[in-house]
Amino acid sequence: MFPTRIVPEYSLLLRYDIRPGVHVPYFRFVRQELEPAMRESGIYLQDAWHVAYGSYPERQMDFVTDNLEKLITMLHSPRWQRLEEKLRSYVDNYDRRVTRYMGIFKV
Repeated sequence: MFPTRIVPEYSLLLRYDIRPGVHVPYFRFVRQELEPAMRESGIYLQDAWHVAYGSYPERQMDFVTDNLEKLITMLHSPRWQRLEEKLRSYVDNYDRRVTRYMGIFKV
């Protein structure tokens, strides 16, 4: 989660389907690379959803921050470019969007 002093103002939503056969390296990447890099930038994983039914991407990750500048800086960094490229190597139907924080569940 995130530090007790942060009041989420913005969300980064990542939605996608995990490619067959890469679940183990995908989860390793998310837990050991993506999440720590985001946290170091002041952007915290709030939730990761698995959608089991319907015509929606099967995975949604919700990162939050209290500062839009932190998020914009991260999304324009070479570090993010490498992380996003690696994430895309594990997934299909990738979608990324930045929104105002609206609470726990987003669609």
